[in-house]
Parts: sequence; structure tokens; C-alpha cells
Amino acid sequence: MSQEKPIQVSSGWVRLPLNLMLIFGGLALLVFGIATAKDDPGLGVALLLAGLLVSSAGMIALLGHFTLQPNEARVLLLFGHYKGTVRDSGFHWTNPFMSKKKISLRVRNLITEKLKVNDKRGNPIDIAAVVVWHVEDTAQALFDVDSYEDYVRIQSESAVRQLASGYAYDHGEAEEETLRGNTENVARALQHELSERLRKAGVVVDEARLTHLAYAAEIAQVMLRRQQAEAVIAARQKIVHGAVSMVEMALRELSEKKVLHLDEERKAAMVSNLLVILCGESEAQPVVNTGTLYT
Repeated sequence: MSQEKPIQVSSGWVRLPLNLMLIFGGLALLVFGIATAKDDPGLGVALLLAGLLVSSAGMIALLGHFTLQPNEARVLLLFGHYKGTVRDSGFHWTNPFMSKKKISLRVRNLITEKLKVNDKRGNPIDIAAVVVWHVEDTAQALFDVDSYEDYVRIQSESAVRQLASGYAYDHGEAEEETLRGNTENVARALQHELSERLRKAGVVVDEARLTHLAYAAEIAQVMLRRQQAEAVIAARQKIVHGAVSMVEMALRELSEKKVLHLDEERKAAMVSNLLVILCGESEAQPVVNTGTLYT
């Protein structure tokens, strides 16, 4: 694996006057050579050649100037050999024969497309994620992978697919983590998986989180009805549990305070009436019994 190494370059503001002096000095030699050629052709030709060489050297030297903004880097190569990376922002100068590849060090966002995958139970789901990343090692990013941006995108989609296949969408077994119920743990698992995959490209993952999670269209209606049925069952269980507790409390209070004495048959009737009132979906219509329970 490649490894980034820093390199020292000259200040562009120091080199710029020198390069301009070479250019204007060469032009002056050209003019002086043309003027001298009438009286001394040999000296004139020599001055012309010297002027061309000096001015050409000055113009070539100007190609070595480059600028860097904050959170940018330049990777320097000399005839295909990696020489180092410049990270300091400002106006710089280096060997003009070096190729200078600019690379951004800023934090970037990648939002994956909505992917249709099967969860741990084989249910088709639609899933998407956002990945926050930045380049840490410029040498690895440029030399160890073909295109680090495409590499991040493809590996992100692959990691999301693998993550979805390892978790159930919801309603897992006892203490089983699910995509819907354990979002924080799922996000950490996705970030860890991406960090391992993108390390070879010199990329650091700052954050990874699911942005879209839903059943696929072909089973969405069926799953919605199942969720509604489960919600109704859960609500009924809570209502029944509360009603039984209230009936139990009422019987206990009546017995402890000796308000009245109820035999088993009257207790059964009272329990039945209270459960109907407390668990019924519509309002109860009272019926006044003018007789007794035994007639």
C-alpha cells in the first residue's frame, strides 16, 4: 500500500520575481542582440540565442507556480515517480517538470440510491444510506485504487446490501437487533463496515446512517396490515390487563371496607359487567335490575 509523505516546496512569492526577471532579461538580450548583430554578427547571434534560452527558462519556470486553498492538497509526481504531497494552503512553487494532481480534503456526503435487498428473513426491503467521508491519505487515494470517488460509491452500496442481509427489518427474536428498532447500533455497524472497506483507499468514514427504510412495494400492504393487527392486539392486551387490575382493586376495596358482602355468584356477575364496560369499544347502556340476581 502507498503511504503519503510530505514534501517541502518554495514560496511562490519569492520565486515569482526571479522568474519574471529571467523573462524580461531574456527579452532584453534579444533586443540587444538584434541591435548588435549589425556591427558584430557573431556576438549578435550569441546574444539572441542566450536571450531565447533565458526567456524560455523563465516561462518554463512560471509553470511551477500553483495555489492551494484550505483543505486541499497537491500530489507531486516527477516523470511518474511520487515525490510527496503538499497540504499547506497558499502560493507555492516547485519543479515545473513535476505534475501536480489536486485532491480535495474536505468532508463530503454520499447518498446511496434506494436499493432493493432481502433482509435476514428474506423479506424484500428498500434501503438507502448517507455516508460522510473525507480523504485522509492522498497517496492511497490516487495510487491504490483506480478512482477513489467511484470506489467509495460502489463500496458504500455493497456495505448497505450486506448490512441489510444481516438484520431483520423488525420484530426480531428475543433481544435480536433489527434495522428499524436499533438505528444507532445499525449506524455504528455500517460505519465500521465502511471504514474497513475504504481504508485501502485512504478514506476515513466520519458518519454513516440509514436515510430510507421501508418494505418493498410488493409486500408493503401485507406488512402494513400485519403491523395494524399487531398494534390492535397489543392495545387489546393492555386494555384487558388494565381492566382486570381495576376489577381486582374494586373487589378488594369493597371487601376490605366491608361496603357489602358478595358471594361468588354476585362477584362473577360484577366482574362480568365491569369487564364489559371497561373492554367494550362503545359506551355501555346500563340496565336497571329491580329484582335480585336469584329471580
